[in-house]
Amino acid sequence: MTPERDTSERDTAARDAAARDAAARGTLERIWIKRAKRGPMDARPSASLRANLGLVGNANQGGRRQVTILDADRWNAIAHALGTDVDPSVRRANLLVRGVDLTASRGRVLRVGNVRIQIAGETKPCYQMDEALPGLQTAMRPDWGGGAFGIVLDDGDIATGDAVTWDAADPEMHRRLFDKRAE
Repeated sequence: MTPERDTSERDTAARDAAARDAAARGTLERIWIKRAKRGPMDARPSASLRANLGLVGNANQGGRRQVTILDADRWNAIAHALGTDVDPSVRRANLLVRGVDLTASRGRVLRVGNVRIQIAGETKPCYQMDEALPGLQTAMRPDWGGGAFGIVLDDGDIATGDAVTWDAADPEMHRRLFDKRAE
């Protein structure tokens, strides 16, 4: 296969995935703010976000891990596999979303309400998961079970119940920002 054809097929696949994802509509179910590292996760009905910083009042500000996001459906599958009904707040993510698949989403842009978040990577589960429930860390490792983390692109406010969608406005963003082959 020629490099031009490989790029063309990859671009077509990216556009097809973006169109499919644009039709998917999820919901923001819960919001948590972490006051301090290892501190409690405070549930909130709404929150403010600042571009390139993260959630206002959250311990993590700036860098690439400004917001952490957990897929509610994936969390429920993990809890079911462990035979428990553990609350998703033990994951220590900032946002719990339902109806959008975070798997392999690095570089994509997630729209939560009117705020865009660029997914910068997979949130790897740490030892704190086993402190909450023995075996949880191992159960969360496959298939982005720990969720994703991202960079806030816009200032804005979000609230539980807000729509969550993949932003199809720029399906090439992943390749430009994260795909080393495109350089």
